Order: sequence, then C-alpha cells, then structure tokens
Amino acid sequence: MKKIGEMLVEQGKVSERDVERTLLAQSEMGDMFGQVLIKLGLVSELDFAQVLSEQLDIPLYAAADYPEQPVAVDGVALDFLFSNAVVPVRADDGLVHFAAATPQDPFLAKALSMALDKPVAIALGLESDINRSLQLYLQSTEDGDEDDINDQFAGQSDDEFIEHLRDLASEAPVIRLVNQIIHRAVDLSASDIHIEPFEDGLHLRYRVDGVLQEHADAPAPGLSAAIASRIKLLSHMNIAEQRLPQDGRIMTRVKGHELDLRVSTIPTVHGESIVMRVLDRESIRLSLTDMGFSDDTLRRYQELLARPHGVLLVTGPTGSGKTTTLYASLASLDSEHLKIITVEDPVEYQLQGVNQIQVQSQIELTFARALRSILRQDPDIIMIGEMRDTETAQIGVQSALTGHLVLSTLHTNTAAGAITRLEDMGVERYLITSSVNGVLAQRLVRTLCAHCKQQVTLSPEAIKRSGIAPFLAEGQRDVYQAAGCPHCLETGYSGRTSIHELFPLDEEMHRVIMSGADATVLHAAARRQGMITLYEDGLRKVAAGQTSMEEVLRVTQDQSDEAHSTEALAMDLSIEQAVSV
Repeated sequence: MKKIGEMLVEQGKVSERDVERTLLAQSEMGDMFGQVLIKLGLVSELDFAQVLSEQLDIPLYAAADYPEQPVAVDGVALDFLFSNAVVPVRADDGLVHFAAATPQDPFLAKALSMALDKPVAIALGLESDINRSLQLYLQSTEDGDEDDINDQFAGQSDDEFIEHLRDLASEAPVIRLVNQIIHRAVDLSASDIHIEPFEDGLHLRYRVDGVLQEHADAPAPGLSAAIASRIKLLSHMNIAEQRLPQDGRIMTRVKGHELDLRVSTIPTVHGESIVMRVLDRESIRLSLTDMGFSDDTLRRYQELLARPHGVLLVTGPTGSGKTTTLYASLASLDSEHLKIITVEDPVEYQLQGVNQIQVQSQIELTFARALRSILRQDPDIIMIGEMRDTETAQIGVQSALTGHLVLSTLHTNTAAGAITRLEDMGVERYLITSSVNGVLAQRLVRTLCAHCKQQVTLSPEAIKRSGIAPFLAEGQRDVYQAAGCPHCLETGYSGRTSIHELFPLDEEMHRVIMSGADATVLHAAARRQGMITLYEDGLRKVAAGQTSMEEVLRVTQDQSDEAHSTEALAMDLSIEQAVSV
C-alpha cells in the first residue's frame, strides 16, 4: 500500500516540501498526518478524504448520504460516538453501517460489533459531516430529557432544588451536552464560548478569529440551569450561589488537545450568563517570528528587548494578543542565564525556566505586593501581567530604574497613549523618560482564507485615498478580499495575525514628553521620526495578500489621525471591488 503522502504528491494535491513540513509539525503536534495537513491549510478536508478513500479502498460518504432522521442503535454510548467521530448511517439485513473519520482504526469495528452483537460496516466520512450528524443524534436523545427535567423541578424547596441541580448536572444528557459544547469550540478553533439566557431562550455563541458567531443548534431553554450547574461543578464553583458573579477553571483534554478553560458566570434577569475562555496549550505560538511582525518592526523590538534595564510596554484592547506577545518575548530570552519572574492574573501558559506567580486577591496577593517581594529574589527580568493601578505602575518604574528589565501591558488605543496613561496613574514625566524604553501597540486582524480569497484591482483613486501605494510592489494594483466557502464557514477568513505600532523613546521623544505634549502631539512626533502606524502595518499585510482592506479598517477605525476617511474609503473599495468582480 502506498503511503498517503506519496499519493497526495502524485495527484498534485501537495508538494514533497509540504509533506516534509507536515511530518515535522506532526512530531510536535501529535495529531494524525491528515489532521496536521488540514490544520496547516495545505490540503482541504475533502481532497484528503478522497485520497484516503482510494488508499484504504473503502467508500467515502457524501453529505447527502447521511440520514435526515438519526439512526437509533442501542448498546453504543453517545460519548463513544463523539470521542471516536463515528455515527450510524443505516441498518439493514442484520448489518449496521457507520461513517467514521478514521475507519482504519482496527479497534473501532471490533468495539462496535461487540457492543451491538452484530456485524458492522465502516465507511469514510468527513469529520464536519459526522459532527453535523452527531448533533442531530444528540438532539433526538435530549427531546425527552428536557420535559423530564422541567417536570422534576415543580414544587421543590430551595434546598431540594439545589440538590436536584447537583444530581442533574451529573446525569448523562447534561454531561454529553456540555462536552459537545466544548468539543465544538475545538473544532471551530474558538477562543471563547458564550452561553447566554435570554427571554426567547438560551443562546450559544463562539468567538472565532475575534468575531462572535451564533450557533444555530443552541441547547433547549429548559436545560439552562442544568448546564450552568454542570459547568460550575467542573470549575469548582459554589453551585448554590446564583446571585453573585463567580470565576473558576476547568482543565481537560479534548481530541488530543490540553485545554485550560477560564470560566466566568454572572447573574442576569433571565438566568446565569456563562463565558468560557478557551486556552489551547498546544496551539500557542511562542516565537516572535511567528507573531506577524514586519521585519523592521521585529528588529527594533528585539533591540529594545535586549536592553539590560527599562520598561517595555505592550498596549491594546482586551483580546488583542498582548500577553501572548509577552510570552513569546520571554521565550526568546536566555532563561538559563537570566532570572525571570512574572506576576500574572491568571497564569495562562507555563514557561520553561520562568518563575510565574499567580495573583490571588482573596489572600491579598496583589500585583503590587508580589512585586515588592520579588525584588528581593534578585531577578534580571520582571513581567507584570497588567499595570492596573498607581502602586503597580510606580513599583514597575522603580524596578526599571534599579537595573531590571520590566515587561508589562496597558489598556490604551495607541502606543503614544501609554505615556499619558502612565502620567494619569501618577508616574512623573521625568520618571517616564528615564525608565520607559518603548511601547508596542498591537491588534489582531483576520487572515484571508487560502481557499476562497478573491483578487480585486484597486483604482488609482482608491490607492491614493487608502495610502497603500508605498507598500505595493512596482506595478502592483491587485489585492485580495474575503469571499466565503465551507472551509472558513462562509466568513472568508481563517486564522489571525498581528499588526503593530512600535513607539521607541529616543532623545527627541524625551524632549517632546518633557514639554507636556498630549497623546496626539506625541503620536505626530513619532510619525515624524518614522514610526509605522497600526493602519500602515495593516496595509503592508493587505499588499502582501494576507488580509483584506475591510478587515484592516474594521480593526483600526479608532485611529482618527490617519489621513483618510474610513467610511468613504470603504465605500470606494466596495464599489471598486464590485466592478472588478
């Protein structure tokens, strides 16, 4: 039997170099060869399945081959079906037919035939089709459960109700449903799961590539309390407390991924709203070269990072990748010969050779208190998860002045805005100029789907109005826009990359800061010194075909000082793209 990689190369689906890259990634990720190929975007799920079907000499089920009504099979646990990505398709003449994502698994057929006590036939199916069919299968088993749950709550006292919730959260239907919600987050590569009760029912949304997407198959409203109880049990919260916000954490393994779920509940008028932040320890990229830096920005940032002391700040809104950039920065340093200590809330990823401290407000272990203590630990580099208050900012600045390199984050819109923010927090301007080496502002933009992005030609007016001309190659007028296909769930985007704005504090900037300039004047002065703004860095990636003009405008529309009108520009671009298409 030929190897699947050889067959893909022979059929022109991938190159030999792609196969080598996949094998290298497989040794790090631990997934199956085909799964790694698809995750890297080197081949579509359908193309790989067709070649695998040929290699194994077994049929491939199309989406139309799955039944509209689930096929009931007794004796096979639903958890087994979900865990192994297998679903019953039909039963006839004493033979049960299944579709599986990995039909070559020798134990799959044996386990199913033993559970059913009859022969089985397993064909190949796309994992996306199998998951869709399993969702229907799950709903069919829950229809009766929901009525039972609603009836059981009638006439109970508060204590009985809480106890009943505890029992209910441990029952199979609710366990399966919560597991499926988490599994789907992994399939979608979602960063957050939102489970929200409203007047019209329970809403389920996933944040994918920074954008919330409504999921059509939301859990039934009657299961709202049971789902909340199950999640609170898993995250070690107080299941009886439904009137106050709570925070917790779930550590689990899903489809070969080590997941760390940060759970937050908050009471609303229709019940408890739950948000789970999904941290996939295996997917985090801790290399500065993989963070989307432009070459010149990366070179200057690494120069600031190499300085022996001073403050280096990363700014941006929540969810803009600030902490990941700091982790990648620490990972690039020599932890073997440097003492590195971090103070975080929470510790998101554990780094080799780095002493990481978890802030615990309930015992008054705050950023400021931890910082005062770690200065006696003889650190070379200190990372502060966030400068939230005056005391933390002042201790951070003092640490930099006494010979430490301090990395931290701030919530500001622009790099120049970090200077005035520090001043608002009580840090004197002469201390800012003496201690701060530079500020990096960051945003995340979605990258275009490689399977469906469309080429468009910009008019001379659009090129002039957008300011993209300096970043286009000679004679280039074509860029790309989002289209939408099954690979990207019709969004036109798959994955994200960073855009940056680096604000180094040199002697000229020191003079401007000491003159009492506000953020707008500081930003203008930095532009005169050659600073590339977030918008301009985004234009670089538009010219390179990585993202679209619309996406850059969406992310940087708060940059009001740019010499363009975003609304007028977006209108020009949409008209121009419509004409070119």
